[in-house]
Amino acid sequence: MKPLKIAILDMYNDAPNEGMRCILQLVRQAQLSSPIALSYQVFNVRAKTELPGLEHDIYISSGGPGSPLPTDESWEEPYFKLIDDLLAWNRTEERKKYVFLICHSFQLVSRHLGVGMLSKRKSTSFGIFPMHMTAAAQADPLLHTLPDPFYAVDSRDYQLTQPNMERLTELGVDILVMEKDRPHIPLERALMALRFTEEIFGTQFHPEADREGMLHHFRTDAKREQIIEAHGAAKYEDMVRLLEDPNAIALTEAAIIPRFLQQAIAALAAEVPLAQSR
Repeated sequence: MKPLKIAILDMYNDAPNEGMRCILQLVRQAQLSSPIALSYQVFNVRAKTELPGLEHDIYISSGGPGSPLPTDESWEEPYFKLIDDLLAWNRTEERKKYVFLICHSFQLVSRHLGVGMLSKRKSTSFGIFPMHMTAAAQADPLLHTLPDPFYAVDSRDYQLTQPNMERLTELGVDILVMEKDRPHIPLERALMALRFTEEIFGTQFHPEADREGMLHHFRTDAKREQIIEAHGAAKYEDMVRLLEDPNAIALTEAAIIPRFLQQAIAALAAEVPLAQSR
């Protein structure tokens, strides 16, 4: 069988970040464990308008800085065309394409498909927070082994709220994870993970975040001072405490994207839909 091809869509617009390091680390780990040869290619979408076609088998679209609201930037139209082409392919072809959308990409695709209200948050969400699963998540193949709630890194200025239930039903989208409930604060809970289709999954949090790498990064003088200046010493200490906890984001990192890759590889190897490979 020919090697499977993974397209990594870098949405960071050349901004310094830990996300791409984490994604590449997970893909390289999958290469080591996969029964089928895997190759990958990185596309610098926002800074260079680099986009793949439909020749890849698996697509991972990263988080990134800035606004996910409409712009006239040159990458937007071809990015959404790719999403539409992937959806159309999966509706008609037996051999599917598998897509994972992270944070900024999740917000963009949610806006494009009209599944909810995308808006700027009252304040930045930055930290490690509990994520609460819906009933549908209890049976989802990527989430069902995680505790409820589970912990994940959240870093965003925008949010997806007010699910359009008519549109969700029309598309067959499942709401899987919600933001923590804060009854004392009159703000809507954000939708934190959606299964768009059998083959397309997205999170508004960062499941790629790795405990050991982030802990090392956070303990550098520069990063510690940056976080304390922006968010306060209490926020910094809380994040370090949760990064040190092996039952916090380490569980999320080990479960969601690795399992997505494992199941996509297994389905492509068998050349059957993912739903039949669970």
